[in-house]
Amino acid sequence: MDGVNVLTQDVVIPGDSYRYQFGVPDAGTYWYHSHYLSYDQVSRGLFGAFIVEEQNAPAVDHDIVVQFFDVLLDQSGQYDEAFNPAHFATEGRIGNTVTALVFNGTGKTVKRGDRLRLRLINPSIDRVYRVGLDGLIGKIVALDGMPLAHPRTLEPILLAPGQRCDVIGDATGPIRFDDSFGEQTLSLGEIAVSGSREPAKAPITALPANRMPAPKDPGQTAELVLQGGAGSASHNGTGTWALNDVSGLPRRPFLSAAQGTTARISIRNETGFPHVMHLHGHHFWELDAAGEAGPYRDSTYLDTGETRDILVVLDNPGSWMLHCHMLSHQADGMATWIRVG
Repeated sequence: MDGVNVLTQDVVIPGDSYRYQFGVPDAGTYWYHSHYLSYDQVSRGLFGAFIVEEQNAPAVDHDIVVQFFDVLLDQSGQYDEAFNPAHFATEGRIGNTVTALVFNGTGKTVKRGDRLRLRLINPSIDRVYRVGLDGLIGKIVALDGMPLAHPRTLEPILLAPGQRCDVIGDATGPIRFDDSFGEQTLSLGEIAVSGSREPAKAPITALPANRMPAPKDPGQTAELVLQGGAGSASHNGTGTWALNDVSGLPRRPFLSAAQGTTARISIRNETGFPHVMHLHGHHFWELDAAGEAGPYRDSTYLDTGETRDILVVLDNPGSWMLHCHMLSHQADGMATWIRVG
């Protein structure tokens, strides 16, 4: 049910249909999108939020999905159909129009003092946000759908393409979102507030834990080198970008392991641009410089020259794509796959 053309199934051709049917064992904030010509189809809006609710959900007044999305428009205000090769060799297709798509499932107006759960999602194909929130006092409670054992202090949140973040907090005024990732701070939108009430007195605590596999000593180790792009050293791949000197999905998997194997993968960014590496079918622990396990995520952001190790229990059998979720980079080479037997 993974939806990756040529790896797990065929595309759904025009006029045809396909029924996806799968279990949802993990509560949290997820999303879906086209994985065929995704740099084009996602940039046109073929994506959406996918929410799995907890059996014992936290007590909030509003559960609000916020998707930060950019689109490239031409001078007439229409979707820019022009093909620019530079988009595939640099930071990607960055839109000139940015907005926050807000959906409040309660349908009610937010008041000062209301407790909110904000589910922040970045479905943009290439743009990275550093999201600042004004008008809310709260904590970060989940990343990429998985609850944090210890909620974090609310501060500007880096959201690379595909990443998510859940925040629970109390409204002190209009909730405004801004992006400070680039040279200029951009306004992304706001949630209006009308009226007031006494804020909740209960502390903000951790979300109910999801099932997490227990990692063992790594049964396999591997290195993944990110290569290519404008101004970078040459590589042996056939595209602009490459992983370990291979562009695009190879015939043989980057890693093949028995089900239940714990693998440690070292990812090294040798390019002149940031990337966000996303693994299908699994979450993994980001490891710090001392080898200590950090957040449990499915996408990890690497700046230029950065190296990060991840630890993953390969407990989900199948063929799983591992790729840069900056979709212009994926389109021109930055993709591979893992087989779990």
